[in-house]
Amino acid sequence: MPENNKKLRFAVRKFGPFEAALEKAWEAYCNETGCTWQLEPVPMDLHELHEATLGNSGLLRGDWDIAHLNTDWVAEAHAKGAIADLVPFIQKDSPEEFPAGWSDALLQMQQFGEQVVGLPFHDGPECLIYRKDLFEDPTEKENYRSQFGKELAPPTTWDDFVTIARFFQRPEQGLYGSLFAAYPDGHNTVFDFCLQLWTRGGELVDADGNINIDTPAAQEGLTFYRAILKDKTAVHPSCAEFESVGAGQAFARGEVAMMVNWFGFAAVCEVDPTAKVKGNVDIADIPHGPTGKGTSLNVYWMYTIGEGSTKKDIAYDFIKFATNRENDKLLTLSGGIGCRISTWHDPEINRMVPYYHKLEELHKNSRTLPRHADWSRAAAIIDQVVLRAVQTEEPIAYILQQGQQQLNQLFS
Repeated sequence: MPENNKKLRFAVRKFGPFEAALEKAWEAYCNETGCTWQLEPVPMDLHELHEATLGNSGLLRGDWDIAHLNTDWVAEAHAKGAIADLVPFIQKDSPEEFPAGWSDALLQMQQFGEQVVGLPFHDGPECLIYRKDLFEDPTEKENYRSQFGKELAPPTTWDDFVTIARFFQRPEQGLYGSLFAAYPDGHNTVFDFCLQLWTRGGELVDADGNINIDTPAAQEGLTFYRAILKDKTAVHPSCAEFESVGAGQAFARGEVAMMVNWFGFAAVCEVDPTAKVKGNVDIADIPHGPTGKGTSLNVYWMYTIGEGSTKKDIAYDFIKFATNRENDKLLTLSGGIGCRISTWHDPEINRMVPYYHKLEELHKNSRTLPRHADWSRAAAIIDQVVLRAVQTEEPIAYILQQGQQQLNQLFS
């Protein structure tokens, strides 16, 4: 192969820890195997990454040899024939401890019949992330007790969440009670909508397998979400500008008492030397409504190989290497979230991130989004529903009815 063609193009989810871990893994791979190829990683934000890999058929055409895809997109990628079946490679040279080295929760979404179209890369379900230095401070506890007649503790209900958020809302000190990643990117607001629905006893998919958002639980959840985002006495003023990464960075800077976000944004506070809340973070279950229970959302990233790639052999050899025990732990030490059970219970990791072992329990109480080839378009409709709720005064029931009509048309 000509020297200038010995290059792997990798569509990367733009995030500093991902990029740092990838660079280290590739260097280690070349040192161990003697590989003289070049890796060309191209970091992209969510919309850009989806468009480059699936919207423009980049994986199918061979523009990309490897891509980070998340579980929201894997059914679409499979339906389009955009990503390669890894089973022939796995049967010939299996990844270390495959499949027993991973939780079943991280292997199901990429399996279609007998096909396996991705290897787990980055994990970390949503959870409540909070400042334990604030929650455990004797003065704060006494003030809360005197004001509300009960103990200050991580909230288990959404009503308590609002009360505590207002208690810690101190803009004059640069501290806000909470924040939500409400940037309209078709993902974060959709995730929040689903969590509000599920934690109030609702379901996103009905008995016939259809997406149904015109329900009492959806109305209750969206009404709450509208109210909390507009509550200047409870949330960070820049919620509408934050996607999940920005929200996590605000928390790491010490601007927020608590938030619902991905587990990784708690863990990164312990490994990032610039995080001001290092050593003062803990996690808990997401609050619930009067008739629901705490529920987590599990969306994970995976390594996939483009069906159009002419370099599948070396692409697989690298992602097999990148998902071994050592590199899964390396991703964690870089600020990502490893997917292996061995990483979750690693003594060194748990000394650095004392709540890391809680990942296994979070997965037992996690839900996933519908695995549907048109999920991206459905999510865009739900995103617009949430935005209308937040940005207008239209009745919530009417907004949900309109959104349901659009979903019915999409799937008719």
